[in-house]
Amino acid sequence: MHCPFCRHDGSRVVDSRTSDDGLAIRRRRECPACGRRYTTIETASLSIRKRSGAVEPFSRDKVIVGVRRACQGRPVSNDDLALLAHKVEEAIRATGQAIVDSHEVGLAILGPLRELDEVAYLRFASVYSNFNSLEDFERAIADLRAAHAAQPTARA
Repeated sequence: MHCPFCRHDGSRVVDSRTSDDGLAIRRRRECPACGRRYTTIETASLSIRKRSGAVEPFSRDKVIVGVRRACQGRPVSNDDLALLAHKVEEAIRATGQAIVDSHEVGLAILGPLRELDEVAYLRFASVYSNFNSLEDFERAIADLRAAHAAQPTARA
């Protein structure tokens, strides 16, 4: 960390606090060379390795855009999509890896999307899992039906 005023390459942490959302740490620092104070905000980076090999920062917005296409015409709100993107990010961060393959992001989307809207899930899965035949759809629908049958029924 270089001082933004004198470019000295050291600093002393005077105070540390977590941000309101708990995803970042705010540190108040003091430069030992010039004595001036400045603030840094530290976050854990999360990057995605695409199929091409390129690495880019994780973006909830990209998750929302991708899922929104599958949810077109379905009763899914923007708040629902934001919550889904949050769940996906939490699942990816829980792996503890700084760089995650884009394939893992797709897998992390499938579970929450299945809970949110089964039709949107089938649409997304058909593209993501590269369905090639009616049998692929039939298998996915059979899995959904089996999951419904396994759920305990609510009693009044």
